[in-house]
Amino acid sequence: MANGSVRVRFCPSPTGNPHVGLVRTALFNWAFARHHGGTLVFRIEDTDAARDSEESYEQLLDAMRWLGLDWDEGPEVGGPHAPYRQSQRMDRYQEVAAQLLERGHAYKCYCTTEELDARREAARAAGKPSGYDGQCRELTEEQVAAYEGEGRTPIVRFRMPDEPITFTDLVRGELTFTPENVPDFGIVRANGAPLYTLVNPVDDALMEITHVLRGEDLLSSTPRQIALYRALAEIGVGNGSIPQFGHLPYVMGEGNKKLSKRDPQSSLNLYRERGFLREGLLNYLSLLGWSLSADQDIFTMDEMVAAFDIKDVNANPARFDLKKCEAINADHIRRLDVKAFTEACEPWLRAPHANWLPESFDQAAWEAIAPHAQTRLTVLSDITANVDFLFLDEPVEDEASWQKAMKEGSDALLRTAREKLAACDWTAEALKAAVVAAGEEHGLKLGKAQAPVRVAVTGRTVGLPLFESLEVLGRERTLARVDAALAKLAG
Repeated sequence: MANGSVRVRFCPSPTGNPHVGLVRTALFNWAFARHHGGTLVFRIEDTDAARDSEESYEQLLDAMRWLGLDWDEGPEVGGPHAPYRQSQRMDRYQEVAAQLLERGHAYKCYCTTEELDARREAARAAGKPSGYDGQCRELTEEQVAAYEGEGRTPIVRFRMPDEPITFTDLVRGELTFTPENVPDFGIVRANGAPLYTLVNPVDDALMEITHVLRGEDLLSSTPRQIALYRALAEIGVGNGSIPQFGHLPYVMGEGNKKLSKRDPQSSLNLYRERGFLREGLLNYLSLLGWSLSADQDIFTMDEMVAAFDIKDVNANPARFDLKKCEAINADHIRRLDVKAFTEACEPWLRAPHANWLPESFDQAAWEAIAPHAQTRLTVLSDITANVDFLFLDEPVEDEASWQKAMKEGSDALLRTAREKLAACDWTAEALKAAVVAAGEEHGLKLGKAQAPVRVAVTGRTVGLPLFESLEVLGRERTLARVDAALAKLAG
């Protein structure tokens, strides 16, 4: 493949929030273009006025920017094939539809919805294919006049060839579709609005797209589009070439069902709000149908680009595993240098996430605890609950943690621990030794001995390494919290 010859497109519709299946498609197109030194065209398919929204359009652009999936042509960038929003290209689609009608590649269909439904039902009952039966393919002038005299408004249908269509899918190999399984299809609605079936191939032809990488759910439309590309070449639309197709595997959710927009875990916004790193999320999404190597799950986007080949994509459905996605994200958090980590956490250390007053935040304490927090986080939003003990006047009240840690004898253990903590050097090593010694006096191992101390000081049974946390919190505040816990136990 010649360097720079690749032209791929990512062409979502601006409906609803971006979802992870859409992101996986964008990622594979981006990686393919970057691997081959080619061009990624970002095109917006917004011809459905009833479903498309400007808010969703802005969310798509924002999502691509956040993910770092830069595009070479498209909104905000421009390019030689502008505009890149289909709603701004309607005149061109109408011209092409008229040319297809004139050259006999398309025809007007006057069948009503009721007539179509009745004939489909009859075909099913007879065990025959239930697609369009060609009723209006060869209408006479008299028949057309009669239909129009009834006030019928036609749609425009594309005339499929009466021969099989074979192509080589870059993921699935050679595929053949027979005529009875690919009937004539609509390309323009009765109100004159062009359909996806027309505008998508027309734009691909005009924008000289060389490779179409898209979801498996669109596989059945491919023979129709190939036939349309051939017709477009005949009428001089585009450069006459047909893109190569690669259909990406389904992403499956719970219960062996395809992950849908309605599944909570499919929303990209969820991962942004929880504080996934874009590198971690993209790393995981790339594994849904592809892998860098059999023994390497964690890699950078640069490593993915260097290795990505669409022919390595697996045709089998890929299961979305949230736990694995979180684990990979945690690995990417640990890969950050400490400065990058502290900066990445910053949004979760202020309102509305932070449960402390802005003036209570201590930058020095945060920087001191950050290296210990970095080894424990799965997502960045976890940081708030892990460090709030440093910035609150009193630890959070978590009754479940209190009941779990404060067993019979905890008051005696806490008194001994307080005595030893008050007398030791205020370093993590010395603090640990003090609690170990307190535990030994009461016949407890470290895990049991430190639980009441942790809950007294942080409010929770789990959190960052305890003794490093106490070191940062300081002697005075630590002892005051132990005293408060003893008073509560006594009450």
